[in-house]
Amino acid sequence: MNGRSSIGKTLPRSFYRRDPRVVAPELLNKLLARNDGRVGRIVDVEAYCGEEDQAAHTFGGLTARNATMFGDGGHLYVYFTYGMHWCANAVCGRAGQGVGVLLRAMEPVAGLDAMREARNWPRRDRDIGSGPARLAQAFGITRALDGADLVKGDRSIGILDDGMSPPTHPVTGPRIGISKAVEHLWRWHVAGNPNVSAHPSRRSRERQ
Repeated sequence: MNGRSSIGKTLPRSFYRRDPRVVAPELLNKLLARNDGRVGRIVDVEAYCGEEDQAAHTFGGLTARNATMFGDGGHLYVYFTYGMHWCANAVCGRAGQGVGVLLRAMEPVAGLDAMREARNWPRRDRDIGSGPARLAQAFGITRALDGADLVKGDRSIGILDDGMSPPTHPVTGPRIGISKAVEHLWRWHVAGNPNVSAHPSRRSRERQ
């Protein structure tokens, strides 16, 4: 998975070793990929900013659960939520900062049958990855992938650049499903993409 593949070039460590508010919008239109052929285009992301962000898992400091988030940029932080779902984040910054980007939604590109099966055959393809838990389920992301190196591809998962640029004007708005730090407009998604995880008019008061 590391280096260049037939579908794109692996993002370098330097891409992730930056402020998550810079990395997040630049992750839009990149490809999340597994070695088994599952590929999805990232269309919805949220930045979480460590000790300055009350909504971040790392706001209160290092724990066994969030230890991966305090590692070097370019790793995958996987956590369990609501007692039933896994969610995945790209760790950003440098070791000790505890910052990252939640992969909130993706557009299926390849390996759709495997994704549909993993998602228990949803009626619509737009429901395969339209939300962080759905994305993780579609890609088979569980705690076993916590700490996976997205740059080296050590556990058959990575994020690739196939040449498609991030949108010039992504939709920006408040993050979803949090009760603290709701004033920060640290969510970005691809305008008009049907795979985003919530409709702007109903859920997030977003602005163009």
